[in-house]
Amino acid sequence: MPDLPVGDILAVLGIGLGASLLVAVPGAATLRILRRRSIVAHLTVLLTVTVLAVLAGVVGAAQAMFLSAHDRDVVLLVLAASGVVSLAVGGWLGARLARQAVWADQLRQRERQAEANRRELVAWVSHDLRTPLAGLRAMAEALEDGVVADPITTAEYHRRIRVETDRMTQLVDDLFELSRINAGALRLSLRPVPLADVVSDALASAAPLARLQGIRLRAAEHGWPAVVASEPELARIVGNLLRNAIRFTPYDGVVQVSAGSADGWAWLAVDDTCGGIPEADLPRVFDVAFRGEPARSPAAVGAARGPFGSARAEPVPAGGGLGLAIVRGLVEAHGGRVEVTNAGPGCRFLVHLPAAS
Repeated sequence: MPDLPVGDILAVLGIGLGASLLVAVPGAATLRILRRRSIVAHLTVLLTVTVLAVLAGVVGAAQAMFLSAHDRDVVLLVLAASGVVSLAVGGWLGARLARQAVWADQLRQRERQAEANRRELVAWVSHDLRTPLAGLRAMAEALEDGVVADPITTAEYHRRIRVETDRMTQLVDDLFELSRINAGALRLSLRPVPLADVVSDALASAAPLARLQGIRLRAAEHGWPAVVASEPELARIVGNLLRNAIRFTPYDGVVQVSAGSADGWAWLAVDDTCGGIPEADLPRVFDVAFRGEPARSPAAVGAARGPFGSARAEPVPAGGGLGLAIVRGLVEAHGGRVEVTNAGPGCRFLVHLPAAS
């Protein structure tokens, strides 16, 4: 094959370059306009401009070389087939890259949120441990040094030490349970469990605390379904919901427990008379270490006082803000869901779990 003259080579290059630029320049402007669009849009425009630029350059060069109609059509058919394949593969790869980019962004957001939650949890737990530990140390030193000697004060110090120890034990237990949930180490032994039995045991366990706070516990007499659940974790769900309701319900209030089933799902509702939750706080109720407004807690306001203005014998512990987070984690581990709404004079926590057939 004879060599092409330099003039012909330069002419072909100039024609191909010029024809390609006629497509590439508007394509670059289009990419600039679409710079805020998705990755798929960018890759689609980029591939389209590339294929059209090649096609324009080849067509221009073919016309300059005076190819026969047959040869020109063959070249155009090859280019068209290659362009269709390139656009199809590019579109598929673009969609895949877009999904991966979205997943990576969501993963980074979840990691940032998890880190923020971890920092917040450490701050809350540090505060909740430091305060009772300081009190325990002060009371222990007072007893050890003989500063407190009369039997009544000594007995009160011993009682307070026991109360604070129980509180820290509960906090450590909650931390352990939450860590199991977050680490995916929770192992459930699912079987049909009568919800009435679990609720009955939880009510019996919470009755002394409710009686001490002047709160009445009520439960529906009928309509208790069986659920597919792990009984220890289900008992913890109900117990945490009851303790939360008792903690925020004022003196002479009512905590009502009811249940039912529909469409293959069982539901359990815990209603209190806490006065409701601010609408802005409802989406955060189940977040780790979220406690809401301090004024909501009856232990902090006048509602914590019994008849004739007498103070409660023992205020409900403030807790570590982990109980409801544990409830959500355990419910979701069972394949269910939990939600909270304001209802009547208080709020309603509603748990949905798979019903036993």
